[in-house]
Amino acid sequence: MTDQEQLRLNARAAVLKALAHPTRLWLLEQIQQQERCVCDLTGGINADISTVSKHLSVLKQVGIVNSRRDGKQIYYRLETPCLLKMIDCIETVLEKNAQAQASLLRPCSTQNPLNTPKKVTT
Repeated sequence: MTDQEQLRLNARAAVLKALAHPTRLWLLEQIQQQERCVCDLTGGINADISTVSKHLSVLKQVGIVNSRRDGKQIYYRLETPCLLKMIDCIETVLEKNAQAQASLLRPCSTQNPLNTPKKVTT
């Protein structure tokens, strides 16, 4: 692997690492349609403004979101909507995994001796 390839892979890993947190994924869902103020996002995850701001800062550092200031308020918007396609792809993987797990389950029936209750004799 060349130095250039290593740098590119490290940059990709940084973006994926920024996404690899449930709170950050939730924040992306909240700002995917319109920009939102930090103060509007705190209630949804039961966190204070500094915690939400830190998560958004991580996303901003890798270029996923951008912000603008309006007085004391900071508004965030999704800078790279193409990431939503990747998240949709992840949902497809989850659905396939769930289907594969479901196909491993045996249907319950009364003909299956393992599911038949034992008779109790007194």
